[in-house]
Amino acid sequence: MKKPVIEAVGRPDGLTLRAAGTWDIEAEMPEYGGVRTAVAALGSGDVLGYDTTDLETWDSGFLALVQRLEAIAADRGVEVDHSGLPEGARRLLSLAESSPSREDARRSTERPPAVERIGEATLDAVSEADRAVVFLGETTRSLGRFAMGRGRYRKRDLWLLVQQAGAGALGIVSLVSFLLGAILAFVGAVQLQQFGATIFVANLVGIAMARDMGALMTAIVMAGRSGAAYAAQLGSMKVNQETDALVTLGISPVDFLVAPRVLALSTMMPLLTLYAILMGIAGGALVATTMLDLSLTTYWNQTAGALSIGDIAGGLFKALVYGILIALSGCREGMRCGGSASAVGDAATAAVVSSIVAIISAAGVFAWVFYVLGI
Repeated sequence: MKKPVIEAVGRPDGLTLRAAGTWDIEAEMPEYGGVRTAVAALGSGDVLGYDTTDLETWDSGFLALVQRLEAIAADRGVEVDHSGLPEGARRLLSLAESSPSREDARRSTERPPAVERIGEATLDAVSEADRAVVFLGETTRSLGRFAMGRGRYRKRDLWLLVQQAGAGALGIVSLVSFLLGAILAFVGAVQLQQFGATIFVANLVGIAMARDMGALMTAIVMAGRSGAAYAAQLGSMKVNQETDALVTLGISPVDFLVAPRVLALSTMMPLLTLYAILMGIAGGALVATTMLDLSLTTYWNQTAGALSIGDIAGGLFKALVYGILIALSGCREGMRCGGSASAVGDAATAAVVSSIVAIISAAGVFAWVFYVLGI
């Protein structure tokens, strides 16, 4: 294998580039600084030609060098003669010259005007809202078929999802709710001690946990736990074309995959919230009995007197709505997942973000509605 060589040979009307040796990926590319200087010294009307008589083999590295030298020649108005190149190289160079120029490519990547960007964002938002409404409609119809006993799903899958969304989440819900109750009690105690009203810490913790915080914190925990899991599971199935297989078999993916998850999470959320309320009250009781010297009986009686059935029922209703929002967000992001492995992670992230945004938005709406209704 001969070492690749390129040199500039002068001629009356310009310059000839003589290439020799073996040009392939394993060979060390030759130094062409002198050749580049010689090409740059040419002027308008000169001719740049080639002599490849001693060229044994060539690859894309040879063509790349030719293009770089010809770009220098084109800036100086030099005429290029390709007749001395191998036939294959001439065809590839002709194909490269027929493609869009770099200037056109740069223009195509320029940032569009602000009005155009706003219009595109608006159209994307409208299209996204339309797809969300379609998904919600399909899920509602699927739940209707489930209620009438015509849904196509596996019962053991439903019970497994119920277990995962219920008993499987008790540990993290217990920890978060207990600590939240203790934090509420501690913050309340610091302020109420100034007025000698420390006994009302029980009211603060009980009402806060029952009306809002129990459902809200449980929903946020489940958004990161179950919502992301649903998106990852359905996204992986879509990447592996398992959802396409269900369609081929005549089974609705919404019936088989989405409806059971919505039912499982919406059923377990009120139960988890009731458990979270009790754990939060227990956390508050720990602070009250150790820091405020209240007896456990006094704390419990004060909590029972402060709470009403309406407070607990309102919290459980919120939990039901939060569970539906989490399941819908997770399943929707999974069903619209792309076809790559990274898209599964993106879907899980989007599911958590969209779930939390939906939960906080719903909590704000509930706060305003309950205030208007006087509840």
